[in-house]
Amino acid sequence: MIINRVWAMPDKRTFTIKPIAELLDRYVGDGKGWIDLFAGSSQLAEITNDINPNLPAKFHMESEEFMKRAKRVYKGALFDPPYSLEQMKRSYEDIGRKFTQRDGQIANRWTETKNLLIDRIASNGYVISFGWNSNGMGKKRGFKIVEILLVSHGAGHNDTIVTVEQRNE
Repeated sequence: MIINRVWAMPDKRTFTIKPIAELLDRYVGDGKGWIDLFAGSSQLAEITNDINPNLPAKFHMESEEFMKRAKRVYKGALFDPPYSLEQMKRSYEDIGRKFTQRDGQIANRWTETKNLLIDRIASNGYVISFGWNSNGMGKKRGFKIVEILLVSHGAGHNDTIVTVEQRNE
């Protein structure tokens, strides 16, 4: 397993942060065969989803619904959801959607989405997760950690933790 720690300025567009962009270039390349469940304005993956209909994603659904409708098997997935309840609440308010009690159960929501994602990743495919922890998909779902990138953003900012995992099957 590779573990690196670097410093870079924060940016809400996670994939534009230089060391993260370099890591994505190594794994994702041209994005063919990749899926991005929380794409924002990113067009890195071939198939993109974001709940905000004002963003250029191909689909605009909740991540669970999006994964329930996914029929293909992908080379890899990008998993960059809102990292906190506050970020999630802001995302919903930006599109005029009320933040519900169910929405506040962020850990359960991401667990459900990850469980739906398992069978959509090819054998030896990758899931690259972003957040303030390195939990990723996990061993119980059949993934092994290949690389962790810790991106420090300086005082007053949480690190962005990038976890690259490969499906063992």
